[in-house]
Amino acid sequence: MVSLGLNGYKVIVTASTDGIGRGIAEVLLEQGARVVINSRDQGRLEKAISDLSLLGEVYGVTGDLTVPSQAERIVDKGVEQLGGLDSLVYVTGSPKPGKFTDLAWEDWDEGVNLLIKSALAVTRRAVTYLKSSENPSIVYSTSVAVKEPMPDIALSNVLRISIHGLVKTLARELGFIGIRVNAVMPGYIMTKRVVELAETRAKEEGVSADDVVKGIGRGIPLGRIGDPREVGYVAAFLVSRLASYVTGASIPVDGGLLKSVF
Repeated sequence: MVSLGLNGYKVIVTASTDGIGRGIAEVLLEQGARVVINSRDQGRLEKAISDLSLLGEVYGVTGDLTVPSQAERIVDKGVEQLGGLDSLVYVTGSPKPGKFTDLAWEDWDEGVNLLIKSALAVTRRAVTYLKSSENPSIVYSTSVAVKEPMPDIALSNVLRISIHGLVKTLARELGFIGIRVNAVMPGYIMTKRVVELAETRAKEEGVSADDVVKGIGRGIPLGRIGDPREVGYVAAFLVSRLASYVTGASIPVDGGLLKSVF
């Protein structure tokens, strides 16, 4: 693997015991970064720490991102364990799937807490610590759905767009103190979320979930669904000094799925 020069980097990756967050944490550890991972579930966190410790120096903090005080604690405790902070990589779980007409008002409230307020809480806390880093950065993981809405995920289509407003805002506000702010936009990545969406679509179409997954892959120019680590490679690049003049960018990691030019 090509070295990105991340030896000793102090990184917090939220929602990272499985899926895309886990893939990002794995790549960062393999690159020599010291990583704090996070989950709401203590048991899952301990299992992930045990597994990831084979790759490098990893710590963990339990906490629910949707509760502002806990989101702030994740950052504070993570910084305490690492002895500082060079990068925050923000990942969150997926909101409830469904069409707009299927969603209750409470679902939108929960979605706002999960996809917007959680990002604001960890970012506000992290910026204080990032000011002391020699190469500070923030990377948000969102979705290609912010550019081309996808079926059956109305909450994600609507709410994740806010994070890209945050990326552009912070890139301008924090650039003068050297903090770079970027986003990765995963497409179809093999996670529990994709399986969940495939099962929902399978019921609607009267086919098997496996057939839906294969169909999704055929609709992607590279002919397959991605792996969480492939998102991790791009996130790790954005954390590194190799991306020293990249800020305010939103990079799709989607196998060519997006058809839009901009």
